[in-house]
Parts: sequence; structure tokens; C-alpha cells
Amino acid sequence: MKILVIGSGGREHALVWKISQSKKVKEIYAIPGNAGMQELAQTIDIKASNIIEIADFAQEEKIDLTIVGPELPLSLGIADEFNKRNLKIFGPTQMAAMIESSKIFAKEFMEKNKIPTAEFATHSYPSDAKEHLKKANFPVVVKADGLAGGKGVFICNNTEQAEAIVDSIMVEKKFGKAGERIIIEELLRGQEMSFLVISDGKRAIPLVSAMDYKKIFDHDRGPNTGGMGAISPSPKSDKNLYTIIMKTVIIPTIEGLRQEGREFRGVLYAGLMITPEGPKVLEFNVRFGDPETQAIILRLKSDIVDLMEGAAEGSLFDIPVEWDEKVSGCVVLSSKGYPSKHETGMKIDGLERAKSLGVEIFHAGTTVKDKNYYTSGGRVLNICALSSNLKDAMKKIYDAISFITFDNIYYRTDIGKVKK
Repeated sequence: MKILVIGSGGREHALVWKISQSKKVKEIYAIPGNAGMQELAQTIDIKASNIIEIADFAQEEKIDLTIVGPELPLSLGIADEFNKRNLKIFGPTQMAAMIESSKIFAKEFMEKNKIPTAEFATHSYPSDAKEHLKKANFPVVVKADGLAGGKGVFICNNTEQAEAIVDSIMVEKKFGKAGERIIIEELLRGQEMSFLVISDGKRAIPLVSAMDYKKIFDHDRGPNTGGMGAISPSPKSDKNLYTIIMKTVIIPTIEGLRQEGREFRGVLYAGLMITPEGPKVLEFNVRFGDPETQAIILRLKSDIVDLMEGAAEGSLFDIPVEWDEKVSGCVVLSSKGYPSKHETGMKIDGLERAKSLGVEIFHAGTTVKDKNYYTSGGRVLNICALSSNLKDAMKKIYDAISFITFDNIYYRTDIGKVKK
């Protein structure tokens, strides 16, 4: 098989790494890919948002299966373009992807289908939002409606703070069109869990759970990021909880989307809060999480291509999925200043020595020149490991990190510590 992976981050490098282990696969391409993928895949210089050019490439190269990593091309309708050309693709249509690309659509969908989530109100005008805030019980969560790279969610402790966020999103247009409408919702308390399933539109196969660390600073302080680390399984995970989540969240979502003519084929990711009343949905994503994927994929023993091909074809019957019982972790190395302004072009040293400790290193924001790696993004590298227990996995990761150097390196030192 010829496989094409779309995306350029650590998530996509991890997918390429796992796909390369499949006996079915002869060639792997990545659009646009990154420097770390080049040992396993041929990288093609096309923007992930250029869906017509990508479809042309897949058609010309007779790609057997395309796997979409990031949300942007899905929201632009890449699956629709591929379906139109009878090209096989793993990822939902533009209409199905709305459950991520519009948080307002997702909340109203959950309300209609009785899927547990936080109480909420939507606003199209800043004046209405501020009027709402005068009567709100704080803390509240303010969210931009559209895609904001994981950075459009804000926890606000008082009216002044919340109004400033409303102005930032709706008046200053921090996120452009993504912030034309907002949601104000209650703050859910409990422990977060990332719950991913692979669906063919009718059935859903759950993956092992994970927990990510979104805040930039230790002890979950500071602004949200795309993700600074992850562990798998989630500390709250057990068979009974899995059953409840499938029954109350996943199955009603897959079925509700199908009934609306939005059949969902791909990865459905439910970001959950495990509250005292049970699991509630914080948000839906329509693709693999980053860096949760890196932690999850280390534990997958089965051939990932079987799962993806089955979902893309709508034939995900009884495909057996085997998981390693070990525990995995992932720590993101970033450039100081991320998720805001940061410098790039810093030489990276120590990767071979770090890898000798038995970790997997997935590249996120790197470039290569004269056989040397340099930083090219906010999130630079993902250092991941598998072990019999979480403590050992995280020790292996942090020992490996001690050998990696680049100017302005920054990472959280508390990944693997259970969040209260």
C-alpha cells in the first residue's frame, strides 16, 4: 500500500512511525511533513490547507489511503474532495467535522441528543456577552466558537477578567472569524480524560484512554497550549467508566451525526471531565489529539492501518485491537515564549544520546540542514516512553531530556503527576 499522512507535527510523526511498522505498507508520503519524518516517509512541500493540490497528488501517485492529522483540512472539506474522486481517506466530511470546527454547533448538538456537558449560553455580540457576565456565577469558561489551535478556551475568575477576554476575542478579533461568536459556560470540576474512538459511521472501537496537560506552566498554571505532555492510561480509567462513556457520549454522538446526514468516519475524540455526577463533554475533536496520540500509539500492538482502512471503507466490523498493558508518557519540549512569541532556528544537540536510553523521539517543529536539526516551531520535540509503571516511564523520559539542548528550551517538569 501507498499511504499519505497529512500534517507536520509530533502527532503525524507518531502516526508515520506506527504506519511504517505495518506489513501492508510499501511507501509513505507526508504533506508537508517535518524533518524527523524524513527517515520513514517522503515529505512533499504542499500546504496542509491546499486540499485540491493534495487530492491531485493522491490521484497522480495512486495513494491507497490518506490519513488526515490536523483539523484545518478536515474543516475545509478535504474528505469531501477525496470522496468525490473516489480516493480513500481516513477523516470525516466537512459536515461531520463541524462538531469540532464550531463549538456552538457541538453544544447545541449535545443538548439535542442529551449528551452530558456543561450548561452554556451562546453570544454573537460583545454587549450581550457582557450583560450575561453580570449575572454569572464565577468561575466561568469563555470559548471562541471556531478553530483556534487549542488556544481559544479561557477560564475566568471574575467579571473584569471575563470582559477582557470577550473584548480580546470579539472586538480585537484575536482569532479572526473563529471568534465571531462565543460560548460562556459553567466550569466543570473533576479530572480530565481524553477518550478516542475510531468510527466507520455506524460502529466505534475505543482506543486506550489518555490524559493531557494543556497549560504552559507546572501545576496547570498559565495559558492553554496545544498540549505540553500526556500519559496513558488516564488515572480515572476503568472498564465501568468506559462502558458509561460509550453509552452516554460516544454512541449517541455517532448515531446523532448519522441521523443528521453527517456520517462520521475517522477519529472522534471526546475531551471529558470526570465529575462527581459522571463524565461530561468539554469538547469534541475530529482527529487524533496531540500529544495524546504519541502516548496512546506507543501502547498499540495491532496494525493501525487495518483500523484506519476499515473506518475509511465503512467496514469496521470485529477488527481485533491489542494493547500493551504498560504505561506510557510524553513530554513536549518547546521554545521559550510558546504559546506566544518565540524564536526559531536554534541548533538541537543530544538527540542520539537521549534516544540511547530507550525513548521514542517524535519531531514537531524542526528543520534539518547539513545533517543538523534546528527548531522551527513553538512545540519542537516529543520525548515518549513505555514502562511497567508511570514513575519509571517518566524517569526514562526526563533522563533522556537532560541530554537534549537548544537555546531557549522549555518544558514542564511535572508531566505524569496526577492532576487534582
